[in-house]
Amino acid sequence: MRAASWLVPFIALAALGAAAQAQTVSMSGSLGDKALLVIDGTPRTLAAGSTVQGVKLIRVSNNEALVEIGGQRRTLALGGQVNIGVADSPGGGTTIVLSADSGGHFWANGTINGKAVRFVVDTGATNISMSQSQAERIGLDYRSGQRGVSNTANGQVQAYRVPLTSVRIGEVEVYNVAATIVPVPMDFVLLGNSFLTRFQMKRENDTLTLVKRY
Repeated sequence: MRAASWLVPFIALAALGAAAQAQTVSMSGSLGDKALLVIDGTPRTLAAGSTVQGVKLIRVSNNEALVEIGGQRRTLALGGQVNIGVADSPGGGTTIVLSADSGGHFWANGTINGKAVRFVVDTGATNISMSQSQAERIGLDYRSGQRGVSNTANGQVQAYRVPLTSVRIGEVEVYNVAATIVPVPMDFVLLGNSFLTRFQMKRENDTLTLVKRY
């Protein structure tokens, strides 16, 4: 799929937010009997039965891990996250830590305007981009947005540019983020530069860290 400035080839993401006062645990992958976790923003590799920072790995499969934290057992789905000791965090975090999956991609569970979505990072995309069906599912009135044109493999298509009230990944939330809506089937949302440019980005091996600038 070819696209103009609004929609371009993408990389990918699995995102994990770090809470300043609460313990946050996410699963980014597995390797045999070991789970690849992100604990309070720091990537960790735990073998079954081991404990790191108060997080004990009970067992792990390809798609989920059972962990014990403070006497509580929680099941973590791949790409999922649990926050211990906090309810309804205000989203005031500043750091997102992303761990590459086995294919070298980064995936993230997050929200747009409070509705759950699956993100994939695209550092070449101007805006956050999603399909019309995704926009309809989360209740965006995209047809009232600014009209434009995007080039795809099937030719030019009409696109809409709309502002998103909020975009959140883990404990980090940003507001008034530009998005592009296109009539192209996508099961995920492209996380473009309308979000990414608000962060300082640093990649080391399979870890990408985003620190909020504003």
